[in-house]
Amino acid sequence: MTDVGLPLYQQDPWHMRGVTRREMLRVGFVGAAGLALGDWFALRAAAAAPVGAAQNPSTPPAPPCDGVIYIFLEGGMSHIDSFDPKPYAPIDIRGELGTIGTNVDGVQISALWGHTAQVADKIAFIRSMTHGEAAHERGAHNMLTGYKPSPAVTYPSLGSVVSCELGVRNDLPPYICVPDDGGGFGFAHTGYLSSAFGPFSLGAEPSNQQFVVRDLSLPGGVDETRMDRRKGMLAAVDAHFRKLEDSDALDAMDAFYQRAYSLISSPRAREAFNIAAEPDVIRDAYGRTPIGQRLLMARRLIEAGARFVTVFSGGWDMHVDIHGGMRGLVPPLDQGYAALLRDLDLRGLLPKTLVVLGTEFGRTTKLNKDRGRDHWPKVFSIAVAGGGVRGGQVIGESNAYATEPKDRPVSPGDVAATIFTQLGVNPDKDLMAPGDRPIRIVRDGRPIAGLT
Repeated sequence: MTDVGLPLYQQDPWHMRGVTRREMLRVGFVGAAGLALGDWFALRAAAAAPVGAAQNPSTPPAPPCDGVIYIFLEGGMSHIDSFDPKPYAPIDIRGELGTIGTNVDGVQISALWGHTAQVADKIAFIRSMTHGEAAHERGAHNMLTGYKPSPAVTYPSLGSVVSCELGVRNDLPPYICVPDDGGGFGFAHTGYLSSAFGPFSLGAEPSNQQFVVRDLSLPGGVDETRMDRRKGMLAAVDAHFRKLEDSDALDAMDAFYQRAYSLISSPRAREAFNIAAEPDVIRDAYGRTPIGQRLLMARRLIEAGARFVTVFSGGWDMHVDIHGGMRGLVPPLDQGYAALLRDLDLRGLLPKTLVVLGTEFGRTTKLNKDRGRDHWPKVFSIAVAGGGVRGGQVIGESNAYATEPKDRPVSPGDVAATIFTQLGVNPDKDLMAPGDRPIRIVRDGRPIAGLT
C-alpha cells in the first residue's frame, strides 16, 4: 500500500525524505543521541495534531474517564471456567474447578478466582459476548479493533485510535503495549492509520530483576551538556533549511525532536517506567509474576499520563487438560487483577481508569477427548471495571450450557464503542483511510446499555 493520494499530514514521515535536511535530522540527531525510540516519536508527531484536532471549537465536557488498561488474554479464555460457571450442568460440561461466591449477592465465578471474588463489587461481568470468528487471528482482530477482519482493509487497534484522537500527555506515549507489541497477531497496531499512532512497547519483561526500558537514558559518553550542544547545532541547521522550505510536515518533525528530548530529559516520564521504585509491599501484592508485574507497570503508566495501555498474557489456548492449564494461569492473573483494581481505587484512579479484561473468544463447554476445550466464539465472558462503570453487576446471560447468548448479546463493536465513549472519543466519527476513504471509528456497535 502506498501513500499516493494521502494528505501530507497522514503520510508516514520516513516516506517524506525528498529533502536532504530530513536525512540530516534523522542521522545527525537521532543517531548521535542513540534514540532507538525515535522512530516512534517521529511518526507520532508527524500526524498527531492535524488528524486528532477537535472539530468543535467549544470546550466539551470532561469525559467519564481519561485512561484505559486493556488486559488481553491470548488464545481464548474459557468462560465456563472463569466468569460464567454452570454449577448445575453435567460434570463433562461444568468441569472440576467448582464455583465460589463473590462479595456481590447472587454472583458466582469459578473457584480459582478467589481474589477477584473479593472485588466483584467493582466489576461488571459481561456474560453474553459474541462474534463469529473462531480462528485466533480473526478473533484477536475483532476484539482489538472492534471490527470483523476484512481482506480490503486492516483496521486500527483501539489504542491506535485513542492515540490518534487524544494525543500525548505528560511527555509519555499515549499508547503503550506491555511487555511488547507482538501480541494479538499484530492487530495491536495502526491498520489504515499512520504508523505515527502505533504503540510504544517496553521491549522487556517488568518482572525481570534487571528490567529496564531501552533508550530512556542518554547513551554512554553523552552528558546533558553535550546533548544540549547537539540540540543547539540541530536548531542552527534547522534555521538554515527553513529558508529553503517550510511545511506542516517539517513542523511536525521538529515537534518530534522536542518530544524525544523531553522524554529523555523528563524525570517524571522516566520514573513512570521505573518499576523498581515501587515498595516491596506493592510489588508483592500484585505478585512477583510476569502478569502481576505487567499489571503493576500498567498502573504506573496510566498514573503518569499514558492514555491506553494494553497488557498481553498468553497461553490461554487450552485444547488439552484445561483444568490443569487454568490452575497454572489463573492464580497469578487473579492476584494481579484484583490488586490492580484495589490499587487504582486506593489512589483515586479507578473512577477515571477503565479496566477491560478481554480475550479472543470463549471455549467449547463440553470437554474434548483430551480433557480440553476448543474454540467457541458464539458466547464468552469479559470483565469491565472503573472508568464510570457500575460495578457489582452481570450484563447479559448465556444459556444453560453456556453455548450461546440467552439475553442481551454484546459484540466487540459494542465494547469498542463503550471504550471510546467513556474516553470522550466519538465512535461515530469518520477517520480517513488511504485514498481519502472515510471509515467510521466504530461501524457496528453502540455503548453497552446499563454498564455505566
